[in-house]
Amino acid sequence: MSSALAVPARWFVDDVGAALIEVSSRAKGIDAEALRQDVAMEACNLVCAFIDADLRTTDDELWALASAFGPMLDTQIAGATSDDVRSSGLLNGKRALLEKPTELFGLLLAADAKDGTVHSHVYYQAAVELAFAVAAVDAHTSSEELDAIEQYRGMLLGAMDTAGVRRPGQPAAARPKEVPATATTADTPTAPEAPEPEQEPPRPLDDLLAELDALIGLVGVKREVRRAADLTRIEQIRKERGLPILEHSRHLVFTGNPGTGKTTVARLLSQIYRTLGVIEKGHLVETDRSQLVAGFVGQTAIQVRKVFDEADQGMLLIDEAYALLRGGDNDFGREAIDTIVKLVEDRRETIIVVLAGYPEEMAKLVDANPGLRSRFPKFIDFPDYSTDELMAIFTSLGAKQRYVCDPDAQAKVRAWIDAQPRVRGFGNGRLARNLFEAAVARQAGRLVGVDKPSDDQLCTLTVDDVPAVGEDP
Repeated sequence: MSSALAVPARWFVDDVGAALIEVSSRAKGIDAEALRQDVAMEACNLVCAFIDADLRTTDDELWALASAFGPMLDTQIAGATSDDVRSSGLLNGKRALLEKPTELFGLLLAADAKDGTVHSHVYYQAAVELAFAVAAVDAHTSSEELDAIEQYRGMLLGAMDTAGVRRPGQPAAARPKEVPATATTADTPTAPEAPEPEQEPPRPLDDLLAELDALIGLVGVKREVRRAADLTRIEQIRKERGLPILEHSRHLVFTGNPGTGKTTVARLLSQIYRTLGVIEKGHLVETDRSQLVAGFVGQTAIQVRKVFDEADQGMLLIDEAYALLRGGDNDFGREAIDTIVKLVEDRRETIIVVLAGYPEEMAKLVDANPGLRSRFPKFIDFPDYSTDELMAIFTSLGAKQRYVCDPDAQAKVRAWIDAQPRVRGFGNGRLARNLFEAAVARQAGRLVGVDKPSDDQLCTLTVDDVPAVGEDP
């Protein structure tokens, strides 16, 4: 345990120190060793801040702090006991350092904004790694520690946004897919079946988190996904050190109306788990009652296993999972539930299952089988989008296809969305998409009689293109 922070601390000093020396290279009389000492003190202060974040200081954390920074700094921390560090007041109030950028980070950020460099990225990655290392010292990672990591991460990324510096992983690198040339049977002989293409490498975690952050709304959902990713990273650090890990289920229940982003988030989370090494493929398989429940004895279990086989080493999303409870005594939905419970246990190392549906029905489903309750302890609620968020979705759909609304059309879109009753089954993102597609179709009908419409006309949605309030899209 005494060496738990030594490696990430040295990484921080080496990498951030090199960045600071490069930024300072134009100044005369720079003492490189003095700069490294400044960086070492920065790292020590950050570790103290993360230890102090949950207001619970353990002996293991203090031992790790003294062991890592005693050899680096010319202070009395070297050889100090945990009681010595605790009584020294070294950690008092240090968590305040996590609330705003330090002067050192600000210096690197200013250089990036001026010169187009990425020194702030180096600091960000090294500092976040220090945070995870601190959280991994103790067997139990508190929710306060996970929240502190995410708030700190968000603070640094927000500072980058304010300075106009690109975030790590943003924008995500495009991955163009090769499209084979079309050939006819007349000039091309029948080719043998092509081998299965190699899977692309896992995407960098920063790319995936940047894509998660870019989703409209879903503040609470994003927090839960990042917390799951953070906890996995901490578990991996403890595994590497041969330390015990508290076992927990990764299976989830997503609740909410249709169109609230459940499938999008599930797909991202599956890729995050692949990047973190939890599953090998990271693909998402979607299914529902119709693909799981058969009409004959013995067939339901076979169908459920087939779907689990397809989702192996990835994530399985069972939509409207509560429908498995429907039916009378001769229905095989409960057989499907029993089979799911068994396979979730048997394949807990190779597949992650998400049950999705309306909140009340999902609670009844999980309560109907003790095996489900123990294996699906975590519920994540996907709230309905606000009018502002639906407007943002509508606008983003248009931006992707180079459509914009004139002011009158924009006001009519808002009025139409506002008039929709927020009831069970409210369409959310799908509603915004349907409205956008209806507006595009109406625009096409309006312009069909225009001789040589301009680019501006082709790209502008007017008030006549938007359905009236109360009218279906």
